[in-house]
Amino acid sequence: MTVAAIPFLTPLAAAPLARWKVSPALVAGLLALTVARLAFAAVIPLTEDEAYYRLWAEHLSFGYFDHPPMVAWWIAAGRALVGDNPLGARVTAIFATLLVSVLIIDLGRQLGLSDQTAQRAALWYNATLTVALGGAVTTPDAPATLFWTICLWALARSWRTGRNAWWIAAGAAAGLATLSKYSALFIGPGVLLWLAASPKGRRTVLTPWPWLALVVGAALFAPNLIWNAQHHWLSFAKQFSRLAPSAFTPRHVIDFPATQFFLVNPFVAIFAIRGFARTPWTQSVNAGLRLLPLGLAPFAGYLVLHSFHAAVQAHWTAPLYPTIALLAARGAEDASGRIPRALARVAPWFGFGAALIVLIHMAAPQTDWFGRHDPVIALRGWPTLAETVETVRLREHAGWIGTLSYGTAAQLRDQRKSPAPVVELIERARYGFEGAIAPPKGSGVVVELSRRIEDDDLTACFGQVRRLEVLSRGDPGRPGLPYTAYLVGDPKVDLIVKGCREGKDRDRGEGRRR
Repeated sequence: MTVAAIPFLTPLAAAPLARWKVSPALVAGLLALTVARLAFAAVIPLTEDEAYYRLWAEHLSFGYFDHPPMVAWWIAAGRALVGDNPLGARVTAIFATLLVSVLIIDLGRQLGLSDQTAQRAALWYNATLTVALGGAVTTPDAPATLFWTICLWALARSWRTGRNAWWIAAGAAAGLATLSKYSALFIGPGVLLWLAASPKGRRTVLTPWPWLALVVGAALFAPNLIWNAQHHWLSFAKQFSRLAPSAFTPRHVIDFPATQFFLVNPFVAIFAIRGFARTPWTQSVNAGLRLLPLGLAPFAGYLVLHSFHAAVQAHWTAPLYPTIALLAARGAEDASGRIPRALARVAPWFGFGAALIVLIHMAAPQTDWFGRHDPVIALRGWPTLAETVETVRLREHAGWIGTLSYGTAAQLRDQRKSPAPVVELIERARYGFEGAIAPPKGSGVVVELSRRIEDDDLTACFGQVRRLEVLSRGDPGRPGLPYTAYLVGDPKVDLIVKGCREGKDRDRGEGRRR
C-alpha cells in the first residue's frame, strides 16, 4: 500500500516534495499523527511509571535506581517548554517519534531501498501498535529508540558514501542510546556481526573508525558508569540481575512471540518475516541491507533467551521497531497476488484504527464499561483517591502519607492534593535522587492496593497499627480497585534510610533466632 492510496490524503499526493522526494501525503500524515499524539498526551493522565520519572526530572542526575538518566532529562526539557503537566512530560517523546519516522525514510534509502519502500516503512512504523499507542507516552524506550535509529542511520550513510566520519556520529548516538537504556549495549555486538558478514565490513574492522566510535560512545556513557561506581552499582545491579537465568518457564516462551506478533501489528509482522527471509546473505551487492537483521539480532536473541525463564515486557522491543518496519516494507516490495496486496493495504488501517479506539478509551472515562476490569484502570481515579486519602489524613490528624509501591507513591505525589509528604516505605533505594531528607514525624496514613498490603507488613515496622477503611480508585459510578488505609505510628526502623522491608526482614530474622 502506498501512502497515496489513503483516501483522505490522496489529493495531497499529486507530486512528491521536490527536494526530499517525500510524498506530501506522508508528510501530511506524519504531521497529523503528531498533532493527534499531542492532543491525546495533553488529556490522558500519566501512567505510574511516567509519574515516577517526573520525580526524577525534579532532581536531575547521571543515574537512577531503575535506568540511566535520559528520560529524566527529556521530561525536564518538556516541562521547561510546555509546563509541569502530562503534555510537558511527553512532548519530547512525541517529537522523537516524528524524527524517527523521518530517519527511517533516509535510512532505507541509504541501504538501497526504493523511495516507495522507505516511505512505506515510515508509515508502517507508526502503524505498529506499540508506536501507535506508545508514541504519546514517555518511557526510557523513547530516547533509546531515537538514538538507536540515529546510530543505524549514520552507519548506513558511512557505508554508502565511504565517509568514515559518520562512524563518530554513530558512536555518539550509541553512547546516548546507552544513556537512555542499558539494552542499547547490544548495538555494538550487532554492528560487529554486520561488519563480519561481508568483505567490505571485515576490511572496515581493521581501520581505526569503528574503534574510535566505540571510544566516543564509551565517553558519553562514562558519566552513568561513574555514577554507578559512586552509588554501589545501583542501577547495574537492578537491571543486569535480569541476565541471570532462573527456572525454565515455558509459558513465557510462547507469550513473547505471540505478544510481539500482535504489538508489531499482525499485518506488518507477516511482511517483516518475509523481509528477513529476503535479506541478501550470499550476495556482495547490497550487503549493507544486512545491517537490518544483524543489527537487531543480539538484542532479539537475548530477549528470546530471557523468555525461557521470565516474562519479556511488551515495550522492551521498542528500539527494534524501526528496523522491523524497514524489513516489513522490504518484504512487501514485490508482493504479488490479491491476498498479499490486501494485507499491505489493511496494515496501516488496522494499526491506526485499533490505537485510536484505545486512546479514546484512555482519554475518556465516560467510555469505561468494565469497572475494576478496565484494561486501562491504572490511569483511572487518581485525583479522587488522592483527595480521599487527604481527607482521611486530616481526620486522623496524621502528619504524612505512606505507600508500599513506587507507582502509588508517584501518583499521589503527582496529584498534589496534600501538603504532607508521601513516602514509599519498601524500596527506599529508588529515592536516593532526593538526597538526605528528614524521616516523617508523628503518625501517618499508609494506603495501598488491598491485594498488596496485610497487617503483618506494617506491624513489622510500626509499634502502632490500626486498620481504618477500604477506599476505592476508579471511575465514578463504576466498581473500582480497593485500597486499604491504615493509621500507623511509633516506627521501629528509619523509614527513610532502611524502609519497611528492612524492618520486616529483620523482625522475622530475630523471630527465627528466638
